Amino acid sequence: MGQESCSQEDCFDLLNQFEHVLESDPLIDEVGFIHPSLFTILDKEAGSSSEEASTSFWNQDHKLGISTDILIQLCKVAKHAFLTALKEYKRHENASSEFLTENISSGVSCPTLESKVMKHSQALLLLSSDFGTAWNARKLILSKQNQPYGFTEELRLSRLVLSNFSKSEPTWSHRRWIIKMISQSFSTPQEIITKESELVESIGERSKMNYRAWYHRCWLVSYMTIEQVLQELNKCKRWAGLHVADSSCFHYRRRLMLRVLEPLKVKGSNDNDKTEAHKIWMEELDWNKELVIRYLGREALWLHRRFLSLTWLMYFCGNQSSETGECIVMNEEIGIFVDNEIYLLQSSMTFPDNKFEDFQAQALHASVYMLWLTKNIPELWRMLEEKLGTEKLKCVLNTVDQERPSLLLHQIDIFAAKHNNDC
Repeated sequence: MGQESCSQEDCFDLLNQFEHVLESDPLIDEVGFIHPSLFTILDKEAGSSSEEASTSFWNQDHKLGISTDILIQLCKVAKHAFLTALKEYKRHENASSEFLTENISSGVSCPTLESKVMKHSQALLLLSSDFGTAWNARKLILSKQNQPYGFTEELRLSRLVLSNFSKSEPTWSHRRWIIKMISQSFSTPQEIITKESELVESIGERSKMNYRAWYHRCWLVSYMTIEQVLQELNKCKRWAGLHVADSSCFHYRRRLMLRVLEPLKVKGSNDNDKTEAHKIWMEELDWNKELVIRYLGREALWLHRRFLSLTWLMYFCGNQSSETGECIVMNEEIGIFVDNEIYLLQSSMTFPDNKFEDFQAQALHASVYMLWLTKNIPELWRMLEEKLGTEKLKCVLNTVDQERPSLLLHQIDIFAAKHNNDC
């Protein structure tokens, strides 16, 4: 059957076939759209007979393929069937609320109508995941039933939808709603949170820069225990080290690390908590430095270092002014930290060949990072001049001026005024 229109009977027959496949194999864990020419190849690989095979659906080993030739017709008929079922369900609900159930001509029970809405909406969402009305209808019925099994099955369905539409915001939003409902009506099983985190990581492997998935993972942190947070930090470290250009992963690490700091904000917090948090920060700073040196010109690494530096100065350097939002006052511990950062700047500014963009980007990000640091530590200007010298400091400013001139408006005024006074 091609893309040309089919009869209403044929279209409904397609929908019935599709829904039958879904019902007959409840363990389907992946769905996708495939060209009809691939059906024969897939059948040969699976060792099945091509004579008995369907030309519309391919289902083997809990994988479901839908022919691209029938997508338009199937989506239209699924939408029609869903909206019809939803209309009938709402009419039944309205009549029931007015004690007029006996006047309903169809005589169909509410559970039957709910089943029809759920069945047709499932088919529709697997074809068009952004159809918000279908998700909302499922929310309505699930919240009314309020059964753990229903929510568990809904997690399975939305995961199946994500196998084909990994960046579908309505689908991710629906998963968050399910978890909220589970946590409100029942206890939130920590294994669900763990599996959700693993799901995002697996999707991140297939779908690069998937901000919606990583936002979902960040949202999960609020449901994690401190033990889970520490486990997540260790588990995602290797992934982050292999995907240094993916800022979403480092944003997730920052969310986890902020969660570690939450107990420290409570009065009477345990000193052991602060010691453990300090250890985590120092290890993260050292690891970040290794990545910065190994992978040149990766802005995500330098942005992560900004976060690590600022939070370390605020919580672990014993500087009260940082907690009030004022400029940080230099002390011995901060002096050692700044010396190390200046050394990192010097090594980043030294490159063998200007023609390589990675070396240029490394110098730029290091310079911008150091200028950003001066906003929080004013005395850093003096230390930079002492360590680098005037010419080298001008080189740092020129590097930034070529790419990010707006960042220098304030710093250049200070730098120029200081040297005019010296002259």
